[in-house]
Amino acid sequence: MPAARTGTPPARRTTYDPRANAQQARPGGPSFGPGGRPMGGRNTRPGQFGRPRPGSALPRKPVQVSTQEMASHKKVIKIEEQVTLQQLAAKMSLKATDVLMRLLSMGMTGVNINSTLDADTAKILASEFGWSVEDVAVSEQDTLTAAMQAGADVDEDVEMRPPIVTVMGHVDHGKTSLLDRIRKATVAEGEAGGITQHIGAYRVETQRGTIAFLDTPGHEAFTAMRARGASLTDIVILVVAADDGVMPQTKEAISHAQAAKVPIIVAVNKIDKPGADEDKIKRDLAALGLQPEEWGGETMFVSVSAKLGQGIDQLLESVLLLAEVQDLRANPKKRASGTVIEALLDRGRGPVARVMVQDGTLRTGDILLAGAAWGKVRAMTDELGRSVAEAGPATPVEVLGLNEVPSAGDPVHAVKDGKTAEEIAETRRKKASKTLIPQDSRVSLESITKNLQEADQLELKLIIKGDVQGSVEAITHALAKLSTEKVKVTIVNGAVGGITEGDVNLAVASKAIIVGFNVRPAGKAGALAENEGVEIRLYNIIYNAVDDIRSAMEGLLPATKVEKVLGRAEVRQVFKITKAGTVAGCMAVSGSVKRTAEARLIRDNVVIWTGRLSGLRRFKDDVKEVVEGFECGISLEGYSDIKERDLIESFEIEEVKTKL
Repeated sequence: MPAARTGTPPARRTTYDPRANAQQARPGGPSFGPGGRPMGGRNTRPGQFGRPRPGSALPRKPVQVSTQEMASHKKVIKIEEQVTLQQLAAKMSLKATDVLMRLLSMGMTGVNINSTLDADTAKILASEFGWSVEDVAVSEQDTLTAAMQAGADVDEDVEMRPPIVTVMGHVDHGKTSLLDRIRKATVAEGEAGGITQHIGAYRVETQRGTIAFLDTPGHEAFTAMRARGASLTDIVILVVAADDGVMPQTKEAISHAQAAKVPIIVAVNKIDKPGADEDKIKRDLAALGLQPEEWGGETMFVSVSAKLGQGIDQLLESVLLLAEVQDLRANPKKRASGTVIEALLDRGRGPVARVMVQDGTLRTGDILLAGAAWGKVRAMTDELGRSVAEAGPATPVEVLGLNEVPSAGDPVHAVKDGKTAEEIAETRRKKASKTLIPQDSRVSLESITKNLQEADQLELKLIIKGDVQGSVEAITHALAKLSTEKVKVTIVNGAVGGITEGDVNLAVASKAIIVGFNVRPAGKAGALAENEGVEIRLYNIIYNAVDDIRSAMEGLLPATKVEKVLGRAEVRQVFKITKAGTVAGCMAVSGSVKRTAEARLIRDNVVIWTGRLSGLRRFKDDVKEVVEGFECGISLEGYSDIKERDLIESFEIEEVKTKL
């Protein structure tokens, strides 16, 4: 018996393979000594025991399964939207540093082992090591669909709904006046400068049916707001003034409507004015793709006069006819869904969202999700300020109860419980920051300083506060567009609400100007701004703000000095006077010579002296100015080397403001 069986096994790690006994039984096979070592000493030939001779049987080793040889179905890593690099490495049984080096070699910068990777990056990185990544996170859309399932969704419950109509057009072409005539109210009179500053929503009961109207601003700065108006509408009424014609914002409105694939009805307004030319309007719009029906096209043209009320009934008839053709339907028994038209922060009521319900019915007490905001509907009011308990399809309402101010254009959904709403809102908040600062402004202070030094560029910093989100966005975009190669506009912050002490402190720290749109300083903010020397500019019409900021930007630029030649005088004779010194008897040959202006002495077309006049006389009298064709006596300050036929040129230096 071997010694290993009679005594204690030696304290060494051995690998026992029972099939090795079969090797001993073969002729010429290796013989093993105590402890399982092959006999033959250190000088045993490699081919004898280490590697088998050609044609001999392979000795089997213990089966070792490497990570790379695992079954493909086991090499799947499941993540939820994102994973840290360290967690990914651990799931693949690899060192985090090795995975990091591979990621860096792929061109990724600014990462470390604690960096969070999104699902797409994780998939690419894992595939480098032979692994696949599966994103098992439930999509936001699936969660939202499940959260809205409790409402009825049966075909029998679907019924016709009123059309949502957006009124678009150029500034001062009569959009609000037309709506005003339709709903017999006085909206236009309350607008600053007669211009609509926010999106207004109105539900109008006509003899032929109910229509929901959206009145969007016409000024070019509200492009984004008009784009949102076109995205949630069924029909667009394009208002064009018959005496003015197609304007830039008219073309822009057509582009928005066509991009949203919304049918257009053209209302040719102000036909009562003397210069009205309807045929010209039709020709211009036909060139833009809006062919009138009477010319064989598909676009309805209605001649109206908002002032006289002419053609209003025909316009409403056209809207309802087009709505009937579109077969607009909604299910009032479903949970509500819609769009935020506008949002603001009210001091007494908190966040207020103006919502257009597009499908389903919104009720007081519902859990509402609006973009990254959520809350329980505490109260609802219609466009006239009356409390309502529920709002059906195509109904605009103001909603109270959200935890924060949503963005205009955010989707709105009523969900079954607050927990789901909070989870979805939190997910949205992580994905997109609520700040209105443009992406190109989100850089470090060091990089801003460096860029300004490199470009030798001046900077105007602004903090924008407005009454509603849409206005803040519009002003932010309008002012950001003012940036030029010479002066850069940086939006430090943009938010809804009054001007607070925090805004003033931020302005002090960032050396910014505060721009308020339809808001005022709250509490001690005004006094603090005065003490700290912070300028607050308040506006209620957007293009006044744009013009003022442009002027402020021009004020930052150094004025250009421009020389203006006033006139010339030729020296005819030189007099030496004891008390007065050298006096040149001159004739003003062009323009005028002024006593207070700068002067230069020119001899043979070479300037030999520049300075000021010490005296200008006509006969014995001191004069301020001598015009062309008159004689005069001129003495130069601190200079006496004057010769006949010299020219004395009078000029002024003007400072001209640099334009952007």
